[in-house]
Amino acid sequence: MYRTTAKVLFSFAATAVVYLLTSPVVAFAADVIPNQQDPYVKVIFSVGAMIGAGLAIGLGCIGAGAGIGNAAAGASEAVGRNPAAQGKIMMTMMVGMAMAESIAIYSLVISLILLFVNPFKAFLFG
Repeated sequence: MYRTTAKVLFSFAATAVVYLLTSPVVAFAADVIPNQQDPYVKVIFSVGAMIGAGLAIGLGCIGAGAGIGNAAAGASEAVGRNPAAQGKIMMTMMVGMAMAESIAIYSLVISLILLFVNPFKAFLFG
């Protein structure tokens, strides 16, 4: 099952990349860029940065959501088994949720850096 899921995801990603790079939007965006030697490189670089930013925030938030859900499920099960320890369990759960949420914030920062302050832009385009 894992292999078929991986094949489907890989084929979807490959199809999406081919579609994005061959779509008319990329051609029109390259025509708008004024007086550059190779405008397609800049457009492909920008599309790649957008895809990378989307993957960074998407995968980071999936992990954070799974971590927070797992913490809440474990805490509610523990409180159901031992209601007297609710204070300690809730405090530990809140700390765990904050740690899981920090992963989503880090992925947001990485995606914003990729979109707006890309360090590779100066390296490639001078």
